[in-house]
Amino acid sequence: MPDPSFASVPDMLASLRPSYPVMCFWPERIAITARRFLNGFPGKVLYAVKCNPHAIVLKAMHDAGIRDFDTASLNEIALVNERFSDVSCYFNHPVKSRAAIDSAVRVYGVNDFVVDHPSELKKLIDIAGPGHIIQVRLRTPGGVATFDLSAKFGADEDAGVELLREVVARQSRPAVSFHVGSQCRKASAYGKAFEIVARVLDRAGVTPEYINVGGGFPVSDAEVKAPSLEEFFSQISESATRYGYLGKVPLLCEPGRGMVADAASLITQVHLRKDNQLYLNEGIYGSLSEIVYGDLRPPLQAIRLRGPLSDEMRPFTLFGPTCDSNDVVPHQFALPKDISEGDWIEVGGVGAYSNALQSSFNGFTTDTFVAIRGATPSALAL
Repeated sequence: MPDPSFASVPDMLASLRPSYPVMCFWPERIAITARRFLNGFPGKVLYAVKCNPHAIVLKAMHDAGIRDFDTASLNEIALVNERFSDVSCYFNHPVKSRAAIDSAVRVYGVNDFVVDHPSELKKLIDIAGPGHIIQVRLRTPGGVATFDLSAKFGADEDAGVELLREVVARQSRPAVSFHVGSQCRKASAYGKAFEIVARVLDRAGVTPEYINVGGGFPVSDAEVKAPSLEEFFSQISESATRYGYLGKVPLLCEPGRGMVADAASLITQVHLRKDNQLYLNEGIYGSLSEIVYGDLRPPLQAIRLRGPLSDEMRPFTLFGPTCDSNDVVPHQFALPKDISEGDWIEVGGVGAYSNALQSSFNGFTTDTFVAIRGATPSALAL
């Protein structure tokens, strides 16, 4: 059964009158951003499924022309392959179980893998055999992104050289990858990463099948405006040209947040007001956890169907629905001074790492997903 679609958020609210949270996706917005990557990035574009694996998102990506997917688990590989018949999955998690490797190869025909340690390389070849493309993931400098992924994964330069040589020695096809970190607001980080790649490839004496520049493409929130995607595309092209790769070695990227963050809103309802405290039916154990982990400031707007809201704003503290006192959204948010029980709040820009991270703690979960027709989420219009 297809997910329902509506002309607007108010249209959805008038139709459903929900006392439960609703996640709204703008498929057309997803498609616009996907085509922006496809047209602007100087190589192949993979969508990072972990960011938001919902069916509405995956279909919008596929409809826009995305045929390659960055997958981190066997479940994600199955999700994509069993939905589409004309796609490729890249098993881009540096640590994989033996069973997952075996099933990825035998059942789904996966041919691209990532390693950052000799033991993982040996495991991979022991299970999958030689001949596959094996990306050696390199560590990059931190301090440029909200989430420093090199704190967990990535080989240093010496180890990267040895791993690339071993990939060739084991009769497999070498590639290189890196990730400058999620929500990276400095395009120069890609230039520094290419410096590392060039040194490692020169020392290893190998020509890679491709260079995967990972994700990291940032999005704006209500307080901080991110640089344009085109600035990052330009930096990547200039860096690849500087080291002689552009046009000679294929480039890949695997955006997640940059593809979907601004294409979804969460609609949550006020169930109780205590002075400047609002108790909502969604919180940090659900689809709003990135407000905590990523220190994000999403745009908010209040909605009332039965009449107008005050133009005068005041700061409010937002509590989630669980009985845990930690279920409170950091930072206060300005909302109409007369907001009350039964009103709704649209939390914009939450397409990334929202429903993908939610738990069902205390029995609360967001399980209603709808599509909104049009290209501009209403909260983002603020």
